[in-house]
Order: sequence, then structure tokens, then C-alpha cells
Amino acid sequence: MEHIITPKVEYVKLLNTYPEKKSALGTLYLTATHLIYVEQTNNNARTETWVLHHHILSVEKLPLTASGCPLLIRCKTFQLLHLLFQRERDCQDVFQSLLRLSQPVKEEELYAFLYNPHQNEEDRRQGWEFISVANDFSRMGLSNEYWEISHLNKNYEICSTYPSILGLPKNASVAVVTGSAKFRSRGRLPVLSYYHKDTKAALCRCSQPLSGLTSRCVEDEQMLQAISQANSNCPFIYVVDTRPKLNAMANRAAGKGYENEDNYSNIRFQFQGIENIHIMRNSLQKLLEVCSMKSPSMSDYLTGLENSGWLRHIKSVMDAGVFLAKAVCDERVSVLVHCSDGWDRTAQVCSLACILLDPYYRTIKGLMVLIEKEWISFGHKFSHRCGHLDTDPKEVSPVFTQFLECVWQLSEQFPCVFEFNERYLIEIHNQVYACQYGNFIGNCQKERLDMRLHEKTFSLWPYLLKNQHLYRNPLYRRSLESTVLRPSTLPLHFKFWCGMYNHYDRGMHPKQSVLDQLLSLTQKQVEGERTMTELQRILRQLLRHGVEVNTRPKVTLWASGVAVCSGPLYLSAIYGHLDCFKMLLLYGADPNYNSPEEKVNGRATQQKTVLELCLRHGCGVEYIQLLIDFGANVYLPTLIIEKSTKQNEAVELLLKERGERRFSGIIALFFLLPLVLYGNLFLPWNKTI
Repeated sequence: MEHIITPKVEYVKLLNTYPEKKSALGTLYLTATHLIYVEQTNNNARTETWVLHHHILSVEKLPLTASGCPLLIRCKTFQLLHLLFQRERDCQDVFQSLLRLSQPVKEEELYAFLYNPHQNEEDRRQGWEFISVANDFSRMGLSNEYWEISHLNKNYEICSTYPSILGLPKNASVAVVTGSAKFRSRGRLPVLSYYHKDTKAALCRCSQPLSGLTSRCVEDEQMLQAISQANSNCPFIYVVDTRPKLNAMANRAAGKGYENEDNYSNIRFQFQGIENIHIMRNSLQKLLEVCSMKSPSMSDYLTGLENSGWLRHIKSVMDAGVFLAKAVCDERVSVLVHCSDGWDRTAQVCSLACILLDPYYRTIKGLMVLIEKEWISFGHKFSHRCGHLDTDPKEVSPVFTQFLECVWQLSEQFPCVFEFNERYLIEIHNQVYACQYGNFIGNCQKERLDMRLHEKTFSLWPYLLKNQHLYRNPLYRRSLESTVLRPSTLPLHFKFWCGMYNHYDRGMHPKQSVLDQLLSLTQKQVEGERTMTELQRILRQLLRHGVEVNTRPKVTLWASGVAVCSGPLYLSAIYGHLDCFKMLLLYGADPNYNSPEEKVNGRATQQKTVLELCLRHGCGVEYIQLLIDFGANVYLPTLIIEKSTKQNEAVELLLKERGERRFSGIIALFFLLPLVLYGNLFLPWNKTI
């Protein structure tokens, strides 16, 4: 609170993105964690806009105008707030306050260390243990005859930016592992990312070798040989450098570089050409400039989008992921992937390949596991890349944003294979920058351990799972087969992600989303099924305690002098509750039930049984079959079936049952008639002597 100069400013205008629309007038509040703008409408209703300080990317004080003092706030979630103050002093105070509040200096100032979701310590512990990388390795089939789960890095001595648990080839000795780590940048040796149980091919990741122009390492060569030998289906492995070749050659001149195929006899080398973090940052900036254009022409908009190069970069990441998936699945070849340090482009393409290969990672929980394994545990520098603290701005880059967009692009091509919707991806993106939970604070697992995040903060994953009903894709169809996605990477299949980059611009979105409507209907169906289950439980309890199943209504229903069938059995059929219908019959409900009251039966000229009314109301054939199975009278004198009438399945079943009973009656009469006519003449024990 000491950084807040003015906690409240009245009569602040919130300017609309579209000049022709009226601006809002309200009050601005600054708290320790949020900027809150409260708009006062004509009908005294309050409209509140909450912006977390950590979401603020930049605060710009614009030149003074005749209307007031403007302040432009850009957010990491692509929200844009254009505020107009009446007094220049208020604008300056808010400007200075937000500069300090949005750029914390120490980790302890982040929101996660203040946030308390009212959970006890046991809930906190279980939340952090909810996602386990070791369990995911076990799901892949580790340990097996080729690969093992290793604890060599349990004290982070081999590699400080790797997790404590690693997947390593079983025939790689400790000397080979440590030697390979010393030959790799930052000690990030080749380790397992994903194991394909069907093809025995492995997807591995590492950083660039310290090869320079002539250097080599026997242990590193043996490490790659061990990876190759772990796959009996192929005698070689692909080594994929995700950088452009020119960049890799420049690193070679600096004593790093890429593998020399003359030294690694069992490899085939590939470059993928994904640009570095600086080019990606500049590309996003150009894209956002296009998004903030006021009333652009279609030509200007498309030209700006093309010049930003953003979709080209998304395509290059997707191309690399598709190459890895095809190699592992179709060619049955193991792949080793690296970039410079193996925590940016490597994380993008490895996690994308996992999604293409394994349907588990396309589920709500599966994506959590993938992010935990490939990004958090393997040391993607979230604090630096997302600018959580006031550090070097050149380290900031939208690497994780690009990965989420690639997943969204896949969901556009395959709308029925992802359990989650667009809202889930946007929520994860917002939470990464919010620092409300401890998952994305720090640059590696060791840093998070040193900060004792598991003791001081809470995990995001239980929160997302608790609210998973908001993130479900209503079009999702779970497949029992392990289907591999094969997306098209032609330029025409890549779209601008309006839901992310124009999320807060309501004029860019349809008034009613079809998927949101489907999700709402799905939620209502789930709630209805949950209510029905509870009612069935209550009905079962009532029946067990001897409630009358053939009870009659308190008020007699009449229709044209006909006694109308009501009661539990009839009502359960009419409202489509098959389970209740079956339960009532099992507990002794009369399948010929009408009304047991003699006065009613005497007045009615015609009787309507459950079977007849089920037919008249178009109940499903299941109800007719159950009534027949429980002995209902199939000869209904009031049911008229004309030959010209198109018979449905239920009526056909009834007619078939009538025919079978009539035929069985004729057969029985054929055998019993001699007995009736001739008495005991044909009985063998009454022969005349």
C-alpha cells in the first residue's frame, strides 16, 4: 500500500475503442493488488472492471488535451484501458503508482504470496501433488527394458535447470550421463520427453552441444547411441535443431553450435527454422498494433497482419511439431530436439508433438500434465519470458503464448478431439501472467524449491479442475483408439485468434456464441441428470420402505367420460424416466394398472391401461417391451389399428406379441382338445383290461 499515492479518483472517463460510442464515467480505485474502475450508469447499476497489477504491461501518460489528461494502460492479457482524468495531478499520481505496482522487484511482492483461497495446509499439499511427472512416465510404460526413471539429478547437481526425475536410456552409464551433461549448454543433457509404446520410438530433448568448430565428446556420442539402441525398429535417430541454420552456425563460431554428423554416425540432422525470442517479441508487438487500429480498411488490416509475420511463426512451430510426430509414429524413428538452451523452442515443439501423438494430452487434466512436464519442470524461464519482475526487457518473449495458439489452431482443425474449449486456453494464459498461483513463478524447479513455493503459495491445477465445467468442449468425442492428429500446415489453415488478441473488444465478437450455447445446454443436461439420479435414489428408498406403487391420484381426472390412467407408472413413462419405470415394475407395480377405485371404473365407459396410453403418447419401445415382459394384457379393445396407418416400432412389437400369443393358444388347443373330447381315453395309466 505504500506505493499507492492516490487510492481513489472520481469522475474518470473510460474511453471506448470506437470513437462513435459513448465513453463511460466512473470512479477509479487502486488497491494493493488490483486497479478497479467502477462505472456508474443511469439506473444506478454498477459495472466494475478489475485489472490485476501484474497483468499491466505498460503505462503511458499521453500529452494533455482539452478534454483532460489521458493515461493509456496496456495489459499482458491484451486488454487496453484508455483513461481520461480531469486533473493532471490525479493522472500523475495514478501513473507513478501503477509504474511501481506493475513492476515488482522481488518475488515476495508477487500476488501469489498474498493470495489465500481459504484452504488448509492439507489442501495446499494435495493441490501441489495433484500433477505428477513420475505418474506420466509410468503411464507411458516406464520403467521398461529400454528406458528408466532416474533420480541421478535429485540434488540438481547434473543440471540445475532440469527436474529431479529424468527419463534416461537404461544402457547409459552414470559416466555417460555426466559426461554428456558437461558437453551440453547449461548441462541440459539429452533426456526423455515422450515414449511411444507402440513404435518404441522416443522423443528426447536437450540443449545445443558445446562443439564449436572442432570439439567432440565421446560420452555425448555414446548417449545418442544409447537413445538409438533403445529403439529396435530403426538404426538411426533424427537430431532436430529448431533454429535457422544461419543462427546455429553463428553459435558454432562462439564455441557452441550443433552436432557434427561425422562424429555421430547414427544420426540424421534436420533444421526447422524457428526464429529467436527477440524476433517473436517484435512480431507480437506488430500484431498488437494491427489489433489496436481504429476502423482500418480490410486491405490495411490484412497487410498489417501479413507484415507482422505472426502467423508465419505459428506455422513454423506447427511444422516442426508435425515433423516430430510423423517421425515417431509413421517412421518409427526416435528424435532428439534442441534449440540453443532447450527451454523455449524445444518446449514448444516437443509439447506440440505430444498433443499430436497422444489423446491424453488433449484432455483438461492431460494439458495440465503436459505443461507441468514440458514447461514448468524442464525449466522454461517463466519469470523472465513473462516479465514477472522488473528485469531485462530483452528476456521477455511470447513463447508460451505461441504454444497455446498452436493448440488453438489445432482445435480449429479438429473441433471434436479436444476436451477443453478456447476459454480454457485463455484462462491458463491469463493465470501465467497473473502470478496468483505459484506454478509459473521462477525459472526452474530448483528455484521454486528454494523459494518454498509449495509452502507459501497454492497450485493452479485444483482451481482449474474445480471449474472444469466452464472449460468443457461440447463437441468433444472421446475416442477409445490412440488417434494421431495429422493437421494441414498450409497457410490458408492458420487463422487470426480473435478470442485471444481481441478478447476485451466486444465489438469483434458475435453477440451469441454457438459453442457457448452448446456448453450451456450440456451443463443443463448434466444438472438434470444429477437431479434425476437423486430422485431415483429417493424413489428407491421409498419403495424399500413399502410405499404403495399402485397409488391413485387425490383428484380424479376425466376426459370425455373416460377414466384417465395416471399414477406413478404412467407418469414415469410419459416423462421419459425409463429407470424409474423399470424400478416400479420390479417393486410390484401392476402393468395393467388403471384406477383401482370401483366408483371411477363404474362411471367410465372405456378403460385406459398403461400399455394403451404409452402407445397413444408415443413412448419408446422399451416401455412397451417392459410392460409385455411383466405380463401386461396385449388385447386392448379400445386400440384401433388401421391397415393404412404407418405402424411404428412399438405398435409392431404389440402386434407381433398378439400374434405369438394367438398362435401359442391355437397350438395348446390342438393338443388339449382330444383330452376334452375323449376324457381319459388316451392316458396310458387308465388302459381298459
